[in-house]
Amino acid sequence: MKIILRKITKTPFDFEVKSGEIIFKGYLEYHSGKLILLRAKLSGLLEKPCDICAQEYRMPVEEEVEFFLSDGIYDGFDNVDLDVVESLDGNVDMEEILASEIELIRSDYLRCNECQNSN
Repeated sequence: MKIILRKITKTPFDFEVKSGEIIFKGYLEYHSGKLILLRAKLSGLLEKPCDICAQEYRMPVEEEVEFFLSDGIYDGFDNVDLDVVESLDGNVDMEEILASEIELIRSDYLRCNECQNSN
């Protein structure tokens, strides 16, 4: 799902995308200047190898996601407290954002229930 950033207004624009058993649901809302606020929730099950025993396991995911999207290069003059993701073509691909968030979760050091209970 590609969204044109200049069409986002103060009225929240709802979105929902899926990847496997993960649902990424939330909204985009104009903040100020070139900044669009993204607030969403990741939920579902993610398959990941355990970092101890390397066995694949299904990990429950429930995470809140909040950051800004910048329509163009972010100049840093807005003094925002959240991360800023720049879009150089005026569009945002929500499937790409979801894939990026999934990879961030996968990159964490995580253990399956068996390994977690054995310590």
